Amino acid sequence: SLYGEARGRAAEYWGEEFVTSDKRVHTVGIPAQAKAAYERFSPEWRGYINAFTAGINDYAKANPEAIGAKWRVVLPLLPTDVIAHGIRSLRYTFVSRAAFSAAERWEKSELAWTPEPEMGSSAWAIAPSYTKDNHAILVANPHQPWYGLGMWMEAHLVSPDVNLSGALIVGNPVLGVGFNENLGWTHTVNTHDGWDLYRLSLTQKGYRFDGQEKAFQTREEKIRVLQADGTTKEIAWTVRTAVQGPVIAERGEEALALRVVGDTITDATIQWWEMGKAKNLKEFEAALKPLRIPMFTVIYADKDGNIMHLFNELVPRRSEGDWAFWNNTTPLNGSNPAIIPGDTSKYVWTDFHPYEDLPKVINPASGWLQNANEAPWTTTIPAPLNYKNYPAYMAPPPFVWPRPQTSLRLLQEHKGMTFADVVTLRDSTFAEFTNQVLDDLIKAAKVSDNRTATKAAEILAKWDRHADSESVGATLFTAWALDYAQRVGTSIFATPWNPDDPLNTPRGLADPNAAVQSLIKVGNQLELVRAIGGGMDVSYGTAFRTRVGKYDLPASGGFDVLGTFRTLTFIQDKDVRFKAVQGDSYIAIVEFSQPLKAKVLLTHGNATQPNSPHFGDQLELYAKKQYRDALLTRASIEANLEARDTFSAATIAEAARYKTE
Repeated sequence: SLYGEARGRAAEYWGEEFVTSDKRVHTVGIPAQAKAAYERFSPEWRGYINAFTAGINDYAKANPEAIGAKWRVVLPLLPTDVIAHGIRSLRYTFVSRAAFSAAERWEKSELAWTPEPEMGSSAWAIAPSYTKDNHAILVANPHQPWYGLGMWMEAHLVSPDVNLSGALIVGNPVLGVGFNENLGWTHTVNTHDGWDLYRLSLTQKGYRFDGQEKAFQTREEKIRVLQADGTTKEIAWTVRTAVQGPVIAERGEEALALRVVGDTITDATIQWWEMGKAKNLKEFEAALKPLRIPMFTVIYADKDGNIMHLFNELVPRRSEGDWAFWNNTTPLNGSNPAIIPGDTSKYVWTDFHPYEDLPKVINPASGWLQNANEAPWTTTIPAPLNYKNYPAYMAPPPFVWPRPQTSLRLLQEHKGMTFADVVTLRDSTFAEFTNQVLDDLIKAAKVSDNRTATKAAEILAKWDRHADSESVGATLFTAWALDYAQRVGTSIFATPWNPDDPLNTPRGLADPNAAVQSLIKVGNQLELVRAIGGGMDVSYGTAFRTRVGKYDLPASGGFDVLGTFRTLTFIQDKDVRFKAVQGDSYIAIVEFSQPLKAKVLLTHGNATQPNSPHFGDQLELYAKKQYRDALLTRASIEANLEARDTFSAATIAEAARYKTE
C-alpha cells in the first residue's frame, strides 16, 4: 500500500479513506519530483533503482500468494514508485510530519493544538578508552512504528566491495542504519526545523508580497476514488503555489503555504549507500558532507576507535529570529506551532548552512556520546558544545527530559563496561521520572484523606521503579504520568532543569495537591476495570502487551515520559489492555573487535504477511531481553539458511523503459 499511496492513487485502488493522502501527495507534487529525480540520476544509480524494482516485480510474479489480493493492483512497480515512496516517507513524514495537521487545525480555527508524538530513537557510541576490552561499541536503537509507514526491515547486503548489515525503512532500497567490518552508524530524530507555515494575505488576483500583489502559480490536479459499487468518481482541484510553497490551508482572506527543506531529498539513498561503503572516518565524513539527508542525528563508531556525533540537518540560513520565533513548539508545551509572516521576502529562506557549520563532536575526552532526540548540546558530560556559539535558530536551548537523562546517566555511571554490560544496560527499564517526582507524590498521597490516594501511595512505595512485566506499581504510575505530567508539562516541577546539574534536576512537584487529584482519578479508573485485568496493583505486563500476529506477550519498557531506556509507545486495544505500536524496533549492539561482535533484534519480526513464520517471531526474544547473533559470514549464513531465492535480471531492461501514466 505504501507504493500506491506514494503514487497518489491509493483512493483509486482502495477507496475514500485515502482521499486526503492522495490530495496531499499531488498538492506537494511528489509524483513529478520522483519523475524528475529518476531522469536526473546517473546511469549507474538509475540501474540500481531499476534492479531493485525488477527484483520486487520478479518476486511478486514468482510468489503471488505472498501479496494480498487487495494490494496486487499496484503491480508492477515502477522505479518512480520507489523514489516517490522515499520522498513521501522522508520529506513529508519525518521532516514535516505535523505540518498538515497544524494547518488543518488552523483552517478550522481550533486554538488548542497538541503536537503529534514524534518518532524517536536512542543511540550510543562508546570509545575504546571507556570500555574494559578497549574496543569501540555502537548501540543503534531507532524507535519507529511497528506498522505502516516508517516501519523497519532488517537486511544484509553483500557484494564484492560491501558487507553491510542493518535496517531500512520498508520500501527503500538502501540501509538507513548499518554497520560493516570497519564502522557503523545509527540515527535519531533530531530537533529539526525543516518546515515552516507562512500566513498569506489573499487578494483578488493572488496574495500580498513585499508590498505588491503577486499571482499564484497554478496547476490542475485530479484523482479518482473507488466507490462501494466498484465504479470511480473524479475529484479535481487547483493547486496554488506561492513563493514559499504550495497552499495547504485557507481560512477567510488568509491562507497557509508550506515550505519544506530537501529539494535534493531524492539523493538521500545515494548518501546512505556511500556511508555504508565507507571504510574509515575520512571516507564516512566525505559521504556526509553533501548533506543529501535532510535530517537525523548521526552517531558513529569504528574499528580505529573513533566516535562521532553529528547534528546532521539541512538548516536554512534565516534572516533573523531564534528557535522560539521559528517553532513555538516543544514536545512538552503543547502550544500552537509558529506561523511565519508571509507578506515579506525577509523570512523566505533559500540557502542552507554547510556541513562545517553543523554541531559535531569527534572523540570527546569523556569517551562516550549519546543522543535520545534532544538537542546536540547534551551529547556527553561535560558538555563539549556551547549552543551560544551557533545561530539561535539552529536548535533549541539545552534541555533534557527523562529518557535523555537516563541515557546520560547509564553511560556516565558505567565506565569500564564490557560488551555484555552494554547489552544489559540497553534493556534498562528503570523509570528515571521517578527520581524527579515519585517521593513527593507518595508523600502527598499518604496524608490525603482519600482512600484511593492512600492505597495508591502504599502501592507506589513498594514499587521497584522499573517498568518490567512483573512490576507492580508501574501501571499506576504510568497512568498518572500520562494523565498529569504530559498534560502539565515542565511546569510540573518545583525545581526546573539546570544545565549545570543535568542529572539531578528537575526535581519535586510544584503542586502536590493537583498531582494527588490526578492520582485519585486514574486510580479509580483502574479499579473500575479490575474484573478484566485492571486494578491499581495490576502488574505492568498484564496491562501492557506486545501483540503481533499470534504473539501476545507481556511488555517491559515504557512511554517516553517515564524515561525508561527500553522504550515503547502503546495504544488501547479492544480488551482494555494496551498494545505496543512504536518504540524499540531495530536494535543493534556492535563491538568493533576482531572479529566483529554484534547482537541484533527486530522486535516486531521481519515480515508483515500474516502467514509468514516471521510475522512477530522475534517478540519472544524481546520479551526475554535476548538478542540474536548477527550472521555476518557466508559460513554462518549457510549454516542457518531457511530458503534460497535467485532473482533474474530479465526485467531490468523493461523497468528502465517504463512509461509514466
